[in-house]
Amino acid sequence: MRGYFGIGVEGISKPMNLGNLIRSTHSFGGSFFFTIAPVFNARQVKNADTSDAAKTMPLYTYDSVDELMLPRGCSLVGVELTDDAIALPSFRHPAAAAYVLGPERGSLSPELQAACDHIVKIPMKFCVNVGTAGAILMYDRMISYGRFPARPVHSRAAPEPLPEHVQGGQVLRKKRRAEAEAQQDERLREAADRDSD
Repeated sequence: MRGYFGIGVEGISKPMNLGNLIRSTHSFGGSFFFTIAPVFNARQVKNADTSDAAKTMPLYTYDSVDELMLPRGCSLVGVELTDDAIALPSFRHPAAAAYVLGPERGSLSPELQAACDHIVKIPMKFCVNVGTAGAILMYDRMISYGRFPARPVHSRAAPEPLPEHVQGGQVLRKKRRAEAEAQQDERLREAADRDSD
């Protein structure tokens, strides 16, 4: 899959939800995880994160939105159920993205929404558990960027296999330049021969 992504959450307070979201991020291949102004017991988070993601995936904690630091070129995408948010099935995921979800009983702060490059929503009647919302988001990114066969037209049909990847030939700039110089030299010789006749 091209690019990278990280997942974050603002103001989370339930350690089991946080552990579930960290584990899902690890499972979907997230590059990092972050929290903004969290209120949780770190020991209890480990009960839900059975993959022990902290050993293989960076985890960052920021006290406020102002402290949030992302890699250069990384888009911040807020996930919030607002009227003007882009519906997730219509959203083109940035290659480099950090997605941030709100707390269990609230929304992303106005400061964080203002800092986001995009706001997306999962088209549902009401908000779902933050861990569930994060998993839906990551699944959508995976099927958008992953190389999977197209779905069959009929439920009983088998999916068509992906065509084999064909890599183009090697491009050697020095060889191409040398060939161009040789052709130029040949043209100059031919012109010199014509002038001497």
